[in-house]
Formats: sequence, C-alpha cells, structure tokens
Amino acid sequence: MLQDASTTKYKHKKFVERVVEFDTVWALESEDGWATSSSNEFEDAEVFPFWSDRTYAKATAKEDWAHYNPSGMPLSDFLEDWLIGMYNDGILAGTNWDANAFGKENEPLDLALEIINELKAKNRNLSFRKFSSLEDYESQVHSLMDPE
Repeated sequence: MLQDASTTKYKHKKFVERVVEFDTVWALESEDGWATSSSNEFEDAEVFPFWSDRTYAKATAKEDWAHYNPSGMPLSDFLEDWLIGMYNDGILAGTNWDANAFGKENEPLDLALEIINELKAKNRNLSFRKFSSLEDYESQVHSLMDPE
C-alpha cells in the first residue's frame, strides 16, 4: 500500500530533524554498491534512498535489497559529497522510504537547503573538509542552483 501525502511529508520532516539531531545519515550498501531505485514520480530518474535511523534502513533491506546492510555516514559527508555529487549526476534523494520503496523524492540541493535550515534552527554547526563553514556550503549550494 502506498503512503498518503501527509505520511510521506511527516516521514520526510522526521528525516531532516533526526539527521541533524544525530549527525548521521543511513543508506543500504552491499558488495555491489549502494541501493538505488527507479523513481516512483519521474520517468527515467534514479533515486538513492536514505534513512534517518539504522532501524528504518534495515526494515527495507528485503526482497531485491535483502543482500544490503545499513551503512551510516556523517551528515557533513552526506551534504558535501553525496548531495553535491547526486546533483551533478542528476540523481534524486529519497528520504525515509518504507519497505515498499515509497517515500519523498527530493532534488539533492533542495534537501541540502532543508538540512541547512534545520541546522540553523537548532543552532548546530558542522565541520566540512571542502568548505570553510556552513555559510560557505550554503552559498555554494545557492550558486549551483542559480549559476548566474
């Protein structure tokens, strides 16, 4: 059964809040690489699903993803490596998908800005390898979104 819009929105909001709170993003990994899926919303689009909790990720590791295991990454790596790379590759980010591979699909830079806003609201900062500060990262995201 597919989720209704309010459930999808709620789970997405929880994703943003919890990755900021715990500084970790979860994905499914196997010897073959990272779990991906075709988009449920956009034709010919690929999605990397991510979760805010190991338990949520593990619950989806069945059927086609049965040989995948939850793998955590620091939030700063997710922001500066994953989301920027996914933007460059035209891949969407799924947040807190259910066991039926259904949930919100996000443009990577839009998700980055949501997380930045939550970090600011919680007065949290991150250390980056490639950016001097959260403000520098945010500025770079905006410049990618509006290159002119």
